[in-house]
This record gives sequence, C-alpha cells and structure tokens, in this order.
Amino acid sequence: MFIILSGFSGLRTFSYSLLDVSDPDIKITSNKGKTFLYTDEVHQALINNTSIKATSKIIEERVFLEYNDKNEIAYIKGVEESYTSITDIDSVISLGNWLDLDQPNTAVVGNGISRKLSLGVLNYGAPLTIMVPKPGVGFINPNNAFYKKDVQIVGLYSGTEEFESKFVFVSINEAKNLLNFDENQITGVEIKLKDNLDADLFSEQLQKQLGDQFKVQTKQQLNEVFYKVINTENFVSYLIFTLIVIIALFNVIGAIIMMIIDKKSNLKTLFSLGASIKEIKKVFILQGFLLTFLGMIIGLSLGILIVFYSEGIWHIYDYPKLCLSGRI
Repeated sequence: MFIILSGFSGLRTFSYSLLDVSDPDIKITSNKGKTFLYTDEVHQALINNTSIKATSKIIEERVFLEYNDKNEIAYIKGVEESYTSITDIDSVISLGNWLDLDQPNTAVVGNGISRKLSLGVLNYGAPLTIMVPKPGVGFINPNNAFYKKDVQIVGLYSGTEEFESKFVFVSINEAKNLLNFDENQITGVEIKLKDNLDADLFSEQLQKQLGDQFKVQTKQQLNEVFYKVINTENFVSYLIFTLIVIIALFNVIGAIIMMIIDKKSNLKTLFSLGASIKEIKKVFILQGFLLTFLGMIIGLSLGILIVFYSEGIWHIYDYPKLCLSGRI
C-alpha cells in the first residue's frame, strides 16, 4: 500500500508539473467578449500587488494554419518577453530555441502541430502561413476573406498531447498586427505568484479589486476536469488498497483463531496450572500485536527503501525533463 500510494503521489506531482509548462498561476480574461482594453487602472492594480512575481499580457485567437498544401486548426498565442517567467515553456523546447522578440516573423509550435503539418525548424524555403477570418457581415470575397501572416519556425515545444497540438507562439506585437487589434487591446493577462501563496485566496481578492467585468481563474480552475480526474484516481486507489489492508487484518484474526483451536489442549494445561482466562487472552493479544506491528515495521521499512531507491534513479536520469522534452 505504501509503495503504490507513493507511486500515485509521484504521478500526481508529475502530472501537475505538466501544467507548470502550459498554464499560469492566475489568468485574467474578459467576462464579456474575447478582448478588453489593458487600462492604466488594471496595470496599476497588478504592479502594486506585492503577491505578484511577474505578469505577461497575451493575445489568443483561433487560426488556420497552412503549410505545403496541409491545413490545421490551432490557436495563435502572442506573448511578451516576460512570458518565460510565467510558465516553464522555454524548458521544454525539444528542438530549436524559444522566441527571440528581436527577430520578426518567427514562431514556436508544438510537436503535435509539427507532425501534422510536417514542419521543420528554420526551414526558410517554406514559411508557415497563419490565417484569421476577417470580421464583418454580408458578402465575403473568398479571395480576400483572411488576414494572413507568414512566419518561420524557430523552435518546437513538448508537453501534453493537447497542449503541443494547440498553440503557435508569436510575439504579442505580431499577434496584434495579424488581428488588427488596438494598441492596448488584449485577450488576457497571465500572472506568476510568489512562492507559497494561496492561489484561491489571491484570485478572490483580485476578483473583488478588478470587478465583475473580468474573470480571474486559478490554474486549478483552468484545468478543472484534469484535477478532478487525478484526485479521483488517487481516491479510488486509496480505497482499493485500504480494502486490501482490511482483508489482511481479517486474515490475521483468522490465523489467531486457528491457533487458538490448534492449541486447545495446551490452553487446558495452562488453565489447570493456574493461569486465568484473562492471562490466556493476553497471550493471543500479544501475539496478534507482534504479528501486525512487526509486519507493519518490516513492510514500511522495505517500502521506504524501495521508494527512496526509485526516487534516486528518477532524479539521476531526470525522467521528468526527459518526458517533457519529448526525448522519451
């Protein structure tokens, strides 16, 4: 039970580490519509908050991707230079480099998008075309229905299957130009909190400060289904192995009862020699205690040794980073 629950705990920690790459501690979006204006009032509320370690404005929009007659639907995500302080996205670049905002018309895509479109890194002969439908009503000219932008891929990132098939990262200015946004028009703000802060309490306080026109969500709220699945798996595994422990305890009780039956003649001898029934009961209580206590000590000791040994191998080979980088 100790080894299995430790394993599930490690898997839960590893699963949560995947979210450190894809999601911020806190995300602010608009309650009405996709975009909002990043005003001085919002800016001052964020920079004056001592609980915030870093912030980054973002622009997200659903787009069409085209490369060598192959098409895919994904999301463009325009980010600022400080974005690598919000998430660990730069640590999971499996090929190439993270965005250099001084280089125009560059992008970083996930391995999933790369496989679907057969994209390479620094393939200057064939750029990736990002297309966004033009807003409006009425007749649409099919020859001029999209805003388009050609970018060169400078890096590929890894992560969960959903995450690495979702985003094309570009600079926030290029995203604004593609979508024809105003200077202060964005779709969200992502926040990195200082260590050991309660994200739920912080989000409630920030929500009250910003008002109802904004939606303030924590990492857990952004991935509600994911957290529910992980917590349910841990709860079910705990119930299963608790049931196994209970069955084992009944086996101990059965073993003691069988021993009482087997030693019935010896018990009569002890009783004849003057031992009271209470003293005879103490013999079997002591035997049951030694059986369970020694078994628990030996089992926990072996479990702890195996867990520490496995943890040492895990850290030596640095499996989390290898998995996140896509090398295993």
